[in-house]
Amino acid sequence: MSSTATSPLRAGVIGAGVFGGYHAGKYVENPDTTLTAIFDPDKERAQALADTHGVTAYSEVGLFLEAVDIVTIASPGVTHAQMGARVLEAGKPVLIEKPLAVTAHDADQLVRLASEQNLPLACGHQERLVFDVMGLTAIDTPPKRIQAWREGPWSGRSTDISVTFDLMVHDLDLALTLIAQAEAQTLSVEGKSERSDSLDEVRMSARFANGAELELKASRIADERRRGMVVEYEDGVIEIDFVARTFKNTTGYDLNPDYADTPEGRDPLGANVARFVDAVLGRVSTPAAPGEAGASAVRFAERIDAMAAD
Repeated sequence: MSSTATSPLRAGVIGAGVFGGYHAGKYVENPDTTLTAIFDPDKERAQALADTHGVTAYSEVGLFLEAVDIVTIASPGVTHAQMGARVLEAGKPVLIEKPLAVTAHDADQLVRLASEQNLPLACGHQERLVFDVMGLTAIDTPPKRIQAWREGPWSGRSTDISVTFDLMVHDLDLALTLIAQAEAQTLSVEGKSERSDSLDEVRMSARFANGAELELKASRIADERRRGMVVEYEDGVIEIDFVARTFKNTTGYDLNPDYADTPEGRDPLGANVARFVDAVLGRVSTPAAPGEAGASAVRFAERIDAMAAD
């Protein structure tokens, strides 16, 4: 579709919750898209979001797909694989919020379907774009060690999936990008459930074939909201505060201290949606976080949860 699609594209959103609302707004703002349709099995919720933007609400996915050219899936994580397959089989490019799926098998199936249909498949790992404008992804040398934490108080949201797939998956994607390895050689995991039927807090440590070490913590039962990462190289460290959108750099690498003032830094979600649209229109070769990257993060998350359950 990317070679023949023309602007403006009719955009639709599956899932009328909080993130569905965010994506709908980005399509309204994007000059290459016209928000056309909202789908949610909850008719009232679909109608409420559709009314916000003056578009059509659907509670039947087949009719919804007839009304759109491209789709964002922002429904509960456990529905991503089924909905994603339905969209791809209908011949529509799709951006799936993280996680791409909740099993490696389903994630790989989505990647295969997109390849067979020659359709762009994007994932909601938009913090990759922030690392791009910071200059982190331009560093050729993999770091020696990465530590990251992503915590917040209980909100009751995303309890259909573990905190690994809900929060830690962001840092899994970023770590795999920087370390440039497909899979950890060794892995150690501790996890606990307090407020849901799945893991609410997870700590993991891993070592890769190139010697890089990774330590991550994710919690949705923490006392306060914290998001940060320390990336250690031979000649220094980079300390990132994702909440304040600042960093300290003692390495010799030239990073952009004003990254938060770039379009990607100010609005990573909007930038990710725009890159997806550009991929559909053939302006770029791939989305910012293609399906293969989303599948790699899912594979790592699945391995972590399986070890936590042992």
